[in-house]
Amino acid sequence: MPTALITGASAGIGRAFAEELAAQNYNLVLVARSEEKLNELANQLKQKHEIQVDVIAKDLTELSATNAVFEFTKEKELTIDLLINNAAFGDYGDFAETDEERQIKMIQLNILALVDLTHKFLPLMRQRRSGSIINVSSLAAFQPIPYLSVYSASKAFVRHFSEALWAENRQYGIRILVSCPGPTETNFFTEAKFPLTLASKNTQISTSEQVVKETLKALARGDSTVVIGGFSTHFITKVAGVVPRETLLNLLEKQFKA
Repeated sequence: MPTALITGASAGIGRAFAEELAAQNYNLVLVARSEEKLNELANQLKQKHEIQVDVIAKDLTELSATNAVFEFTKEKELTIDLLINNAAFGDYGDFAETDEERQIKMIQLNILALVDLTHKFLPLMRQRRSGSIINVSSLAAFQPIPYLSVYSASKAFVRHFSEALWAENRQYGIRILVSCPGPTETNFFTEAKFPLTLASKNTQISTSEQVVKETLKALARGDSTVVIGGFSTHFITKVAGVVPRETLLNLLEKQFKA
């Protein structure tokens, strides 16, 4: 049976990945901060699907956490066939007035932990000439977003990093995909302290289950990138590349200002 390691697995898209892959007969390694939520999910999946589920309760904003995750898989002699770097968070606000520590932790989680885990598991996949990596980015990766400046920049990094790795690793039989969902039914807006007046403007919202199913289909096709959402989501990815930069930024500043 193949094994998938999923970060941010206790809720939202990460939990939906766990449920879908368990149904596809994957063994799982679930990583998130809440041990209680992870154990509850692990017990449910083991009972329902008769698979092996390991739990790692770690805060990936801590520098030592990725080493602990990797060492756990080594000690358990687990072969990670599918790595899903899903853990991330956002923070709404004027950058100059935001909490500095929270911005640094966002970079640690959204970028550094993702890069480090990828760098730890990718060489092992190359040795086997098999394996897959899914990095979860966002629609925010396609344009800078005022008042979500660090978050949108981090997701642009994830997109570019992942697409470059897709090109580098095709010859080794490794699939690498960046998934860029539009607005999704998760706790993102609450965690990011996103103003309700702005969050309510998102009329086309995907479910976590839809994001997972479309992502896994794109991985099976060997795609480098998948954008998930309705017409407006796909339209935004096209407009961002053709509208003059200052015009785009002025529009986005007005759109995202509370």
